[in-house]
Amino acid sequence: MTAASAAGPSGLVIVDKPAGWTSHDVVGRMRRLAGTKKVGHAGTLDPMATGVLVLGINRATRLLGYLTHADKEYVATIRLGQSTVTDDAEGEVTSTTSAAHVDEAAVRAVLPRYTGDIQQVPSSVSAIKVDGVRSYAKVRAGQEVELKARPVTVSAFDLVPQSLRSLTVAALPGNRETDVVDVDVRVVCSSGTYIRALARDIGDDLGVGGHLTMLRRTRVGGFPLRLARTLDELETELHVIDLDDVARASFDSYDLPEREAQDVRFGRALTGIDLGAPRAVAMFDPEGHFLALYEQRGGVAKPVAVFV
Repeated sequence: MTAASAAGPSGLVIVDKPAGWTSHDVVGRMRRLAGTKKVGHAGTLDPMATGVLVLGINRATRLLGYLTHADKEYVATIRLGQSTVTDDAEGEVTSTTSAAHVDEAAVRAVLPRYTGDIQQVPSSVSAIKVDGVRSYAKVRAGQEVELKARPVTVSAFDLVPQSLRSLTVAALPGNRETDVVDVDVRVVCSSGTYIRALARDIGDDLGVGGHLTMLRRTRVGGFPLRLARTLDELETELHVIDLDDVARASFDSYDLPEREAQDVRFGRALTGIDLGAPRAVAMFDPEGHFLALYEQRGGVAKPVAVFV
């Protein structure tokens, strides 16, 4: 990891996004801090959410499309007993049902139904486009939106032991207070998984409704929360993970002799090597500098993107 210089580095900045900020807000701040317009992110976080937001600067922005497919890890709090229009705490409450009878065993019993390869209906208040319009825009305009289920993978869905908490909160306007239950969970999932949709579906499965009250992303691919910096810390010192280190952490790597490295610098196809199954592989020169992403296609390795 290196500090940014006046020359303008290329690499990743791992931000610990604060609550209340959009991912676009963070990108805007980073453009000012890094002194470049070439800043992008590898997957958004909702404004309510905090935690790992991966930003690319300069040449690293070209890698972001590949990093968006990395698996992600979250910790979250699910409130059982209330449903909201957004499936999280930012939306209006649409229904309340006492969850006083829900215990830890009941929650544990439903989690396996949402673990593994599943079909998930995303939250209607999401950025998915329907007839060219963002789903959330249709909902805010008062339109009914029905999104299709999509395949996602939830490789871990764990209830934090002894995290169940019973609370009494205000119900819908004009109604009495209601008993809800908050539980903390840890989720490891594929890109495109909506944690608030998991909260919604678990609540529905238990017959009481549910939504997220807290969401914190703790890892994106090979970049855990311990590498992240707050915006205040980045204001003091801009920590950038060098492009060479990013490529090593994010892809299988292949170290080339100088003759083949020169071919890769010019984006030439390579014969006589086997990169394995068709997937992006990071190619490095003898000095350890990242040159390009290549894929094996039959008996030839071909460039996907060249970075020199």
